[in-house]
Amino acid sequence: MTAHDALTTARLAAPVRFVLGLGILVGFSAAGQALVTVTGLPLPGSVVGLALLWAALGLNIVRLHWIADAADGLLGILGLLFVPATVGFIGYLSAGADWGLWLLVMTAGLLLGGGVAGVLASRLARPELKTEAEV
Repeated sequence: MTAHDALTTARLAAPVRFVLGLGILVGFSAAGQALVTVTGLPLPGSVVGLALLWAALGLNIVRLHWIADAADGLLGILGLLFVPATVGFIGYLSAGADWGLWLLVMTAGLLLGGGVAGVLASRLARPELKTEAEV
């Protein structure tokens, strides 16, 4: 980032910086969705858009300070963005009685798999201890 770029961005009013940053973020999300639609990739368009944004940031096509205000604003209300998903999930809680055994099996599998992965990771990350015969 050059000093001139930072000064130009800093001179803009905060709401303008937010709207411009939000436009860039939405543009990359739309580009990702278009790419998924055209190519038939089995990925969500927003994830592809995020990868495109990451590449654009890495190649300095997009500057971080262009999107920083919008990203910070969205992160500030991130919890609120999960409300619709939570309400939708609560609608399925009554089905949990019918699916109780399956939910129990899935939860046990998740905990068992996570535990095994954790034990393996800790053992692989630990340096091997040498015995006295090896020293």
